[in-house]
Amino acid sequence: MRYLDPKNDLTFKKIFAEHPHLLQSFLNAVLPLKPDQRIVSLQYLPAELTPQVPLFKHTIVDVRCTDQLGRQFIVEMQMLWTDSFKSRVLFNASKAYVKQLDKGQRYHSLQPVYALSLVNENFEKNTSEYYHHYQIVNIEYPAQQLEGLEFVFVELPKLKAKNLKEKALGVLWLRFLAEIENRTEQVSDDFQLDPDLREALEILEESAFSREELDRYDRYWDTIISEQSLIEDAERKGRTEGYAEGRTEGRTEGRTEGEQIGETRKALEMAKNLKLLGVLSNAQIAQITNLSLSQIETI
Repeated sequence: MRYLDPKNDLTFKKIFAEHPHLLQSFLNAVLPLKPDQRIVSLQYLPAELTPQVPLFKHTIVDVRCTDQLGRQFIVEMQMLWTDSFKSRVLFNASKAYVKQLDKGQRYHSLQPVYALSLVNENFEKNTSEYYHHYQIVNIEYPAQQLEGLEFVFVELPKLKAKNLKEKALGVLWLRFLAEIENRTEQVSDDFQLDPDLREALEILEESAFSREELDRYDRYWDTIISEQSLIEDAERKGRTEGYAEGRTEGRTEGRTEGEQIGETRKALEMAKNLKLLGVLSNAQIAQITNLSLSQIETI
């Protein structure tokens, strides 16, 4: 038996966008919901709130839904990490929160929005933890929370590296996403412990897909590789030229200032390369590189 990777656009949506009971099981298990907050039923919402960024349009797979209480859940499978991704998640969740109010409605009718981001790259370099839960809290008294928006980021490579053997359903669902890869032939027996996981596993059986679906599945991976190469080429060129100039100036102005110059040069070179691709607006490049719009316009 061979299985397809659940992180692919085709398979992720077959599992979570076509089977609401599987999405419900997944969200109840993975999100930090209290027992009285569990999802009882849900319905799907349109997938897109914002225009796609052409360079990264294939790296993000998302499913959106609302539950019996009106709470919204945005689930994203992010294949390639960029520094602007957290800002994008915040923007999308905030927009979903605001769009609940029609003219004349009162604020008390607003329901929470949960953003769950499953990331196929490591982005938090200073910790081995793979599960990151964000809330809006009082810094001095963290128990005091502004309700409305909550964010969870999961670094799947870190989870896989831990080689966990836990049987908790939340861990099993995340292991399911992290451990099963393209044309995997042997999977953990742990995925047979829950009926929903067993069903999700059956959906991934390669034999269940048509030739056309398998072609689409393979084309998705080709696109991801191409987009990753574009990002890496732009970063590599910017890093090489930026650090070289930063080190030169740093010899006369001090190590710290030189490193800052190097980082700026690297960002400018990356912006220049992205502009040459001709697929992104100046505003999108500014978001990706953390440069100002005026800096982008002068390149």
